Amino acid sequence: MTMTNKFGVALSALTLLGSLSVAQDALTRTIERDYPSLEVLYHHLHANPELSFQETKTAARLVRELRDAGLEVTPHVGGHGFVALFRNGEGPTLMIRSDLDALPVEERTGLPYASTARATEQNGQEVSVMHACGHDVHMTCLVGVARRLMDMRDQWSGTLMMIGQPAEERGAGAKAMLEDGLFTRFPRPDYNLAFHVSSNHPAGSVAFVPGWAMANVDSVDITIHGVGGHGSAPHTTKDPVVLAASIIMDLQTIVAREIDPQDPAVVTVGSIHAGTKHNIISERADLQITVRSYSDDTRAKLLAAIERITIGNARAFGIPEDKLPEVVVKDEFTPSLYNDPELTARIKKVIADRLGQDRVLPGTPVMGGEDFARYGRQDPRIPSLMFRVGAIEQEMYDRAIANGETLPSLHTPYFAPDPEPTITAGVEAMTVAAMEILGKE
Repeated sequence: MTMTNKFGVALSALTLLGSLSVAQDALTRTIERDYPSLEVLYHHLHANPELSFQETKTAARLVRELRDAGLEVTPHVGGHGFVALFRNGEGPTLMIRSDLDALPVEERTGLPYASTARATEQNGQEVSVMHACGHDVHMTCLVGVARRLMDMRDQWSGTLMMIGQPAEERGAGAKAMLEDGLFTRFPRPDYNLAFHVSSNHPAGSVAFVPGWAMANVDSVDITIHGVGGHGSAPHTTKDPVVLAASIIMDLQTIVAREIDPQDPAVVTVGSIHAGTKHNIISERADLQITVRSYSDDTRAKLLAAIERITIGNARAFGIPEDKLPEVVVKDEFTPSLYNDPELTARIKKVIADRLGQDRVLPGTPVMGGEDFARYGRQDPRIPSLMFRVGAIEQEMYDRAIANGETLPSLHTPYFAPDPEPTITAGVEAMTVAAMEILGKE
């Protein structure tokens, strides 16, 4: 290669880098200019939370925002869910999801825009309501990303599909939307993306977990039947409390002795109820259990072992066959989240290139659940990724790390994201991720 040719190649490379830099600077500037509007939206959403399957006003506001951005929006999908579409020629279909619902938590952050909302749960109980899981951030960023992608529509091709999902906190919203024809009435995505705020990372950072990232979540109800009687004459009874105690202790051996130590699993008895008075042996005891796993095989082993141990203990206790315990696996099952490794690596690279390697932090799998996983568990599977966006104010994060303090976690009354760096990072990261999939070569 001649020196002239080398100079030409170098000049072309510099020109390309300059163009990319200009494009990146332009994106940063537009996000910065848009932030005051997004902050107003965020404050509104935070101050006006709604419970699962009650997201009427929340959905209406998001529908209006996305229509104003130029997307075609269909409301009332799976309840208060919605689907927003923009068809921009040939290319892949990308689905970006945000959840809509809040939690029955009384906010104690002291923020000037703190929620004072009250609502009635399905059981008729009146409760306080708070966005204690960051869904208000997710929704705000969904709008921000929609605005940026619509501004950049000459730079990408394909179909953008943005959905607002109800009832994530009950693990029921994704199922409701799918059963209402999400992937039949609307385009079937080639890729699914979402992010979730993190209470373990500083605001403005992004974290990735390839492979298993969140757990299968099952709820199991056990009803133990016994023979009641007077507390002074236990020999005339079959005490369900004693039987329950035996079952609870034996359940602890499932993870300890039946599951591979390198295969994460949890069996937790969260509730036990029995009896009414000191001197009465009751006729029944009720247990409520949460069961967590990653693989479907391990899930099946755990559930089978719970039933085997429960029934076996009852028989050993002398409970007649017509009074054996009832073991019911609730239909509130949330499947485990598997982040497609290839997609994860691809998106991680472009976000690191955009934000800087120092803002891309390691994430760790958790045993919490997220029904976003359902969207990828189709036949055939859809490559899916949920990354995490740090939400904790940097000084608070640094102080906690230095002093060994525990930061306010999700689902607590004190969880308060640092809005500007969290929202701007979420918009920027998701916009870059979408452009990686939809962008013209």
